Amino acid sequence: MSMKAVSVISGDSLVLRGRSGPQGQPPKERILYLADVSAPKLGNASREDEPWAYEARDFLRALTVGKEIAFTSSHQLPPGEGDIPRDIGNGEVNGVDITNESLLHGWAKVKDLKREPTDDDLRRKGLESEAKSAGRGQWNPHGPKARQVIHNMPLDSQGFINEWKGKQLDAIVESVRDGTTLRVRLFMPDGEHQFVNITLAGARSPRAASKQGETSEPLGDDAKYFTESRLLQRAVKVQLLSLPTVTATPFQTNGSAPPPASIFIGIVLHPVGNIVEFLLGAGLAHFVEWHSGMLAPYGGSEKLRAADRAAKEKRLGLHANAPTAIALSKSISGTINGAVRAFEGSVTRIWSGDQISVVTKDGKERRIQLSSTRGPKLSDPKQAYYAQEAREFLRKKLIGKHVRVQVDFVRPREGEYEERESVTVRVGSQNVNVAEQLIEKGLASVVRHKRDDEDRSPDYDKLMAAEQAAAAEGRGIHSGKEHSAPKPPLNLSEASNRAAQFLNGFKRLGKIPAIVDYVAAGSRFKILLPKDNQVLTLVLGGIRAPRAARGTSEKGEPYGNEAAEFATRRYMQRDVEIEIETTDKSGGFIGALYPNKNENAAVTLVTEGLATVHPFSADTLSWAKQLYDAEEEAKKARRNIWSDYDETVARQAEVEPEEDFGARKPEYIDVIVSDVRTKNGFNFSVQILNTEGIASLAQLMRDFSAHYKGTAPPAGFVPKAGDLVSAKFSDGAWYRAKIRRVSPVKREAEVTFIDYGNQDTIGFTDIRPLDRRFQTLPGQAHDARLSFVKLVGEDSEYRQDAISRFHQLCDGRKLVANIDHKEGSTLHLRLIDPADPVTADDPLASINVDLVRDGLASVDRKGCKYLASYPQVQKKLQEAVAGAKRDRCGMFELGDVEEDE
Repeated sequence: MSMKAVSVISGDSLVLRGRSGPQGQPPKERILYLADVSAPKLGNASREDEPWAYEARDFLRALTVGKEIAFTSSHQLPPGEGDIPRDIGNGEVNGVDITNESLLHGWAKVKDLKREPTDDDLRRKGLESEAKSAGRGQWNPHGPKARQVIHNMPLDSQGFINEWKGKQLDAIVESVRDGTTLRVRLFMPDGEHQFVNITLAGARSPRAASKQGETSEPLGDDAKYFTESRLLQRAVKVQLLSLPTVTATPFQTNGSAPPPASIFIGIVLHPVGNIVEFLLGAGLAHFVEWHSGMLAPYGGSEKLRAADRAAKEKRLGLHANAPTAIALSKSISGTINGAVRAFEGSVTRIWSGDQISVVTKDGKERRIQLSSTRGPKLSDPKQAYYAQEAREFLRKKLIGKHVRVQVDFVRPREGEYEERESVTVRVGSQNVNVAEQLIEKGLASVVRHKRDDEDRSPDYDKLMAAEQAAAAEGRGIHSGKEHSAPKPPLNLSEASNRAAQFLNGFKRLGKIPAIVDYVAAGSRFKILLPKDNQVLTLVLGGIRAPRAARGTSEKGEPYGNEAAEFATRRYMQRDVEIEIETTDKSGGFIGALYPNKNENAAVTLVTEGLATVHPFSADTLSWAKQLYDAEEEAKKARRNIWSDYDETVARQAEVEPEEDFGARKPEYIDVIVSDVRTKNGFNFSVQILNTEGIASLAQLMRDFSAHYKGTAPPAGFVPKAGDLVSAKFSDGAWYRAKIRRVSPVKREAEVTFIDYGNQDTIGFTDIRPLDRRFQTLPGQAHDARLSFVKLVGEDSEYRQDAISRFHQLCDGRKLVANIDHKEGSTLHLRLIDPADPVTADDPLASINVDLVRDGLASVDRKGCKYLASYPQVQKKLQEAVAGAKRDRCGMFELGDVEEDE
């Protein structure tokens, strides 16, 4: 009888298998025990190998497995487990007697016989004697090589994977549980034999019955036979890849230490290839999508997916009853639902961690979804932190950038979700897939598509590999760290009184880094100050943009929608700088927006004919000339608002409004200068004396000092921007203050002392919450500037002299001030020293005039619009300038160098 050897149990027993049964059924097996000889037995988890057992088994394995065995049965034993027939007999492979070969090489022994020996018995005894004499096999005088055989899976599963992941190890396939599940013996570099269970990466075959009474899944036995006939007890190379947990599913943690794994995921390579590819090609397994990520670094996923697709098209095996494959026309067509599959454009908005808007070259805006990518949800408190991080990553990476877009498929409308184009977005000269970068940083996950769903990213394997890398490194959503949901930003424009509290601080800062969070209209923006987590409404000063419609039922002004759309596409979500001038009655801040160093948004809108100049507010701005020039350019080009502009008619109808900068009635107040600020211009703060406020402040400070002396900060107290607090100044005393900025890292805050106007940086240890009884009295410091004059510029060598002279004239003195003009909450003051005898004879004498006479200040003809309303003061200042020039004082030391204003 002739059968093929499929495995070797030990050095004296083989498992044979015949031909396939009818209709392709797996063939029957038979066990053959070699007659009259014995070999050492292999051990298991409960007992060790007998000496030389593995070598004896391996000799017989190499001699017989996969080859035809011609055997004769001398005695039949009762069937074993699974009703498998068992025989005692002899066999030959390619004409060579198996028993004699084992004896000759010293891997078997002749049993003691209870009968008269035959000629064959004597011959075998002679072969055994020859092996002994030569020291072959188990007769080797040096004994077997010492080794440890570990039958159980490694206890530290993750550590074992980390050490051997991706490295090729020699192995023998010891058993096959089903088509894609194997038990292998790994030959470790230090001589150990480590048994492990492996599920083949990239495929899952139907389950095969493992014991009597169980039922196999359809084609489960066929898949097992397919693998077994090719790999069982064959020498292979094994690459371990991962544990079987789907680690790429974020936000699901159980908090307990994982038990030892019962199986690993890996690649098993036979000299002729990867068995998975053949299983898939025969339709005996399904491709496992989530394995593609771990397979990507080693290649081959494309081959596996192609083999699976080919089996589906041929309707082989598991795919025999699958629905007819969808025609591939959509994958090669140039359009989807009439829209172009590939296009280029600029990113104008980031909606979330997986959705963006792109404006194409023809001006059409398309809202698109990243293929096979799912960003964290802002609505989920556990994901909100990462949702914001993902959105910010895309904003910095894409907003305003040129991108190349490939539409992979269109996701149909489903429930509350609208139809959406699913795309691959590439950016930069390297054609980087943005979704891959997002996933690699742990800021998004890969969608697990259904098995037969071909609508997926063409880079799906790379996305899975990126997710695998992020999970392995514990990045982002895979870190297991819980972050509280981001706090909503403080709205500074919620009320006019709140906005007024921040106005002077913003003015002193000059240009402030910010982000355009939303565009409400052509000249109205919601601005985010990320450093302090604050938002405000910014209205562009000096211009008026037409009002846009606020809904489908409302009709906006002509070109209102166009202005809003232009501003949205150009400024939405961009990093910008803002500069604050004043506030409006609703709490909005009026100022300028700078998308870059060379662009003023107000000037751009006017140039495009999407806004007009508002003379009353524009004339006070330093960029007024740019606005008027831009408007003239737009008029000549007849852009948008000016498309029907007739210059002749406009001139006839034009009426120049006269602005009211008239002289105020004298309003003298007693003041002391409490603080001087020299950055971003020259300003100071004053306290108005002889008022109830100052008297109340004196009493308040006595109670205040007693209350806060020796107090400790409350546990867990962290000040926030905008808070009123008690802060300890460098003189050791406590004063009322307002928090401007907070640095949790440095544990310090920038504060403004509201009763004196000065600013400082104070550590958290010197800040306390302000008791409510000390909050009723308004801050006693008033922002002020000099009327009519301005100190020499910051680049002048006389700047420090001018500041020092101002301190000399004002510090510690009780002064009289006349309010010549009010600009918002800032007082324009003429300061008078009543102790100066000159003031008794000259009512126009003032510290302002003294600074000009000393050559340390000049007449502010450009910024002081009310100068002409005070002709006597103007004459006095001209006399002071003439005197400074004559006497070569200050900036006139080397001649007439006054600015030509």
